[in-house]
Amino acid sequence: MSEQHLKRRPSTPAPTDEQERQQQRRLLRLSVGVGQRQDQDDVAAGVVPPVTVVLDGRCICHRIHLSRHTGYRSLAGALRRLFVDTDDVGTDDDGQNRGLDLSNAVPGHVVAYEDLEDDLLLAGDLNWNDFVRVVKRIRIIPAKSSNRRKH
Repeated sequence: MSEQHLKRRPSTPAPTDEQERQQQRRLLRLSVGVGQRQDQDDVAAGVVPPVTVVLDGRCICHRIHLSRHTGYRSLAGALRRLFVDTDDVGTDDDGQNRGLDLSNAVPGHVVAYEDLEDDLLLAGDLNWNDFVRVVKRIRIIPAKSSNRRKH
């Protein structure tokens, strides 16, 4: 055998229970950092893949990057530009669309989304960061007319 294998490490005393507890506390503090939720949101926003946007009745889908939008109003503006020929909603001084939201982004349609569990939900019910985290597909569905015939 070589001399390297014959050398032994100096023995270290076994840690006491108190030292083990302190080490565990240090590790827990490192794993649960202050502001970690915000850091996770920032990291998640950077790696959010584009989402498919489907307008029911059309065979061509679009892809949209939610990380490039600041909220539902911004998304509504993008949906309007994709699916509506004329933009009859004016803009204010900041370039934001006045009065534009998901309820009137595509006239005669409702904006819904499929989440990671394939449930179909109404867009706008969650806060923006949670929506970006769980949305898998955006579906634009024709709104049902409220006038029904009585038989």
